[in-house]
Amino acid sequence: MREESYREALMTKQEEKRIEKLKKEKQRMYEMFSYEREYERYSHICGIDEVGRGPFAGPVVAAAVILPRDCDILYLNDSKKVSPKKREALYDEIYEKALAVGIGMASEKVIDEINILNATYEAMRTAVSNLPVKPDLLLNDAVTIPGIGTEQVPIIKGDAKSASIAAASIVAKVTRDRMMEEYDQLYPQYQFAKNKGYGTKAHIEAIKEYGICTLHRKSFVRKYI
Repeated sequence: MREESYREALMTKQEEKRIEKLKKEKQRMYEMFSYEREYERYSHICGIDEVGRGPFAGPVVAAAVILPRDCDILYLNDSKKVSPKKREALYDEIYEKALAVGIGMASEKVIDEINILNATYEAMRTAVSNLPVKPDLLLNDAVTIPGIGTEQVPIIKGDAKSASIAAASIVAKVTRDRMMEEYDQLYPQYQFAKNKGYGTKAHIEAIKEYGICTLHRKSFVRKYI
């Protein structure tokens, strides 16, 4: 009887902790929708973010996401603060529940031609244009995108403050990571599945040994060639 009572007490305590943790997460997500509530007069608020400005190889990828007003997705955050397994689960949930998702990217060749900042803007514009629903307000992670007529609100560290931008961050991250994992099959010597194209020590050593491939940004790796 004592052992059964102990187990019941332990299970009750664990359940209380789970409920408290869920309560805190729901409160955090309520705060993550503060910008969406502030601009609730707009019909379709779109979060925009990009991934891949810094890597030596591969494209820069942007995502645009319009979430419903009654969105119940939990654990949205800056993609860098979310585990790979959780990102994958959230990616599926975002696509399932979002009103619209658009993806845009600029290749390594475009990056070399017009520089990474302009390539990022190009990827963001493409992401917005690929939305099946037209947004009437853009919430951007820190930047104002040139060449877009839609009203924009740049938010510093927006992927940690706005649910819509966080959702875009996760979609962009998962999309790009999957691409780099596929590229790893073509160019295993660079370990793209592991480094996602970033300039790790092993990646730099591989460039010195094997040279560059078609996925490398020449403007980024010039000094290692």
